Amino acid sequence: MHIVLYQPEIPPNTGNIARLCAATATRLHLIEPLGFKIDDKHMKRAGLDYWPSVNLSVHPHWAAFEAAIYSVSPRPRIILTSARGGAPHHSFRFLPGDAIVLGPETRGLPETIFDLCPLRVRIPVLDTVRSLNLSTSAGILLYEALRQTGDLDALP
Repeated sequence: MHIVLYQPEIPPNTGNIARLCAATATRLHLIEPLGFKIDDKHMKRAGLDYWPSVNLSVHPHWAAFEAAIYSVSPRPRIILTSARGGAPHHSFRFLPGDAIVLGPETRGLPETIFDLCPLRVRIPVLDTVRSLNLSTSAGILLYEALRQTGDLDALP
């Protein structure tokens, strides 16, 4: 599996997601521009001492990410997340190697990215909440994907 953060803005969220990726042997992709420096102390603190265990790739833009992800064999599917559209995460059929893309905290993924990728997933929430925290969302989606693909069984 791959977790992809498109232009993340908040260092502690990215640090928490890095820890999640370290705990599950999931590759983490960051697509620039980032809202912080990669060595930001808040991001490092949130990831604690797990950074050496994170399989991290940083891409200068979306096209570079696509080139990198599509060079993987077998070719992963790109799954976009949205608070407003897509299949509920528990009904969506995840496949091994999927790349789950989450947008920036304050604005979500841009329409230009949605125009490129047809697969979309959302986490159902009551309409009293606009959306969930980015790191919470990443955890929910990743563990559901790992459960569906049987990859949770590989974790101790």
